[in-house]
Amino acid sequence: MRNRRKMRSQMDAIDQINVTPLLDLTFLLLIVFMITMPLMEYGTSIKPPEMNAEKLPDDNFKSVTLTNKGTIMFGDSVVTQEELIEHLRQLKVAEPKTSLLLRADGSRTYKDVIELMAAIRRSGFEDVTLVTAQEGR
Repeated sequence: MRNRRKMRSQMDAIDQINVTPLLDLTFLLLIVFMITMPLMEYGTSIKPPEMNAEKLPDDNFKSVTLTNKGTIMFGDSVVTQEELIEHLRQLKVAEPKTSLLLRADGSRTYKDVIELMAAIRRSGFEDVTLVTAQEGR
């Protein structure tokens, strides 16, 4: 009988876990993350790369231009986004190896350029080359 009580008291001691150190560690980690997250968010600055690319050859390229006023030009003609998609679909069928050069005015927003690239992709062209100004010009 005495052995049963002794074993039962030992088992009761094992059944209880002291969670205070775990809570202390959890709150400590929470405080550390709360302090470091704003530093990580605002401490990163990016500098876009300078373009020092060689001039592309003029063979088998068609150009799409986004002007500073938001006008889209295919070659020398002004087109809407829907007309551009249709012209590019016809071009893809007629000349499948043609590559596209995308020229965009530097004052246009990133969003405008991405929307134009999405329209070009909808027409079937996957490979688009972005044209940049050479350094010092």
